[in-house]
Amino acid sequence: MNMPDMPGMSTSAPMDPRAGHDDPHADHGTASQPVAEDTRPPNDHVPPPPPQATMHAMTPAEMTESMEMNPSPPLGMLLFDRLERSRSTNGDYATSWEAEGWWGNGIDRLWLKTEGERDSEGTQDARVDVLWSHAWTRFWDWQLGVRQDVGQGPNRQWAALGVQGLAPYWFETQATFYVGEQGRTAARFEASYDLRFTQRLILSPKLELNVYGKDDPQRGISSGLSDVEAGLRMRYEFSRKFAPYIGINWTRRFGTQDDATAASLRARETSWLAGVRIWF
Repeated sequence: MNMPDMPGMSTSAPMDPRAGHDDPHADHGTASQPVAEDTRPPNDHVPPPPPQATMHAMTPAEMTESMEMNPSPPLGMLLFDRLERSRSTNGDYATSWEAEGWWGNGIDRLWLKTEGERDSEGTQDARVDVLWSHAWTRFWDWQLGVRQDVGQGPNRQWAALGVQGLAPYWFETQATFYVGEQGRTAARFEASYDLRFTQRLILSPKLELNVYGKDDPQRGISSGLSDVEAGLRMRYEFSRKFAPYIGINWTRRFGTQDDATAASLRARETSWLAGVRIWF
């Protein structure tokens, strides 16, 4: 069926292009329609008066202060990454910890780090680092501070300079260099990775190396590569802040051990462990 043949669709009469435009009475039909009644409830809101004064030009710092905005609010965190009890294959029990906390903002932070081990003979090896860090790229901070060694043998003090950040493929990495008394030097390298099987079940391998510039037999330290420690921990995060874990840790110590303190340390040691990871 052609369009002109459809009922009511006749095109025999041409349309006037001026219809509704040139006729001054064309809108009378619309204007005469009744206005819809406003059925909304009464509102007692009184709009505020318009501003009476013009704000003067301000610097970004003055604008931040006047608007009570703080783009870098102070933040902090305390993390017990390791709080564990271990039993070596030789039957020795020990309690170990590794914790760190920081206070600051996204650019500058004050860090407190501690790590150590305590067995039936007391604290065998522990350290405390106090560092100030500054973010110099998106994923890396450089750090400057001091370190105190306690535990076996005499205490040692060090000045520390290092970097910490996220390497490619999401490896958490730290490298710190130390300078101590009597010309002592040292370096510490640490890398860890979180391999997620699920959102809560996580396998975390970790590798740590310590290098010293000279022997320190009173603390069981030899020059060069002094010790290597590799750990493997499987944790289950009941929440992001609480995660128990089990794992295994392997330690290899190098160098001659002719001192009584050093002789008490085993060259090779493998331990089974269980612990908890908590942060606040």
